[in-house]
Amino acid sequence: MTEETPLLRSTKTEAPTADVFFKKLWDENPVFVQLLGMCPVLAVSNSVSNALAMGLATTFVLCASSVLVSTVRKAVPKQVRIATFIMIIASFVTVAEYLVQAVSLEIHKSLGAFLSLIVVNCIILGRAEAFASKNRPLPSFIDALGSGIGFTLAILCMGIIRETLGSGTILGIPVFGPDFQPWIIMILPSGGFFVLGALLLVVNWIDKRRKGGVA
Repeated sequence: MTEETPLLRSTKTEAPTADVFFKKLWDENPVFVQLLGMCPVLAVSNSVSNALAMGLATTFVLCASSVLVSTVRKAVPKQVRIATFIMIIASFVTVAEYLVQAVSLEIHKSLGAFLSLIVVNCIILGRAEAFASKNRPLPSFIDALGSGIGFTLAILCMGIIRETLGSGTILGIPVFGPDFQPWIIMILPSGGFFVLGALLLVVNWIDKRRKGGVA
């Protein structure tokens, strides 16, 4: 029997316990464990503000779409369930896009097309299909919230490292002295790959230590 991937686990009804939430933050983190949503993670994590905005927008869409999918799951024919899920997700992405635009035009312009591309983020469609379509609204909300916060923390970690080393600032506030020479590579795409690889190495090392894999 083949082993199920983390994205397709939790397909049966689960109680809304804290475990459903916390396992999404580490054991099934969308970025560091499942390696999902890599496009926005690498593209918009060059600053803390962009990373935070993308994380919060994705979390909002995840939670809202999962609750609605769970609510209407019994009324949607199996033949059109994926199309229905995409329409639901696209509706909430539009809401999130208008909210970001209302809060900050500068961040909205910085995120560009990646904000609209939340529609095709496999984290959101994956949780809708694997969990929300088979569970009640409350467990679905908790599952989506855990996945969303896990995604936000991951992209925020990258944003902090890349902006600090690449610009010498955090949220535009200088954190080093005037003699600091920014590592320009960190705010370039190649820097995103480097930081992601380093963080994956650290996360895997910590996970092995937790499970007693290394001394």
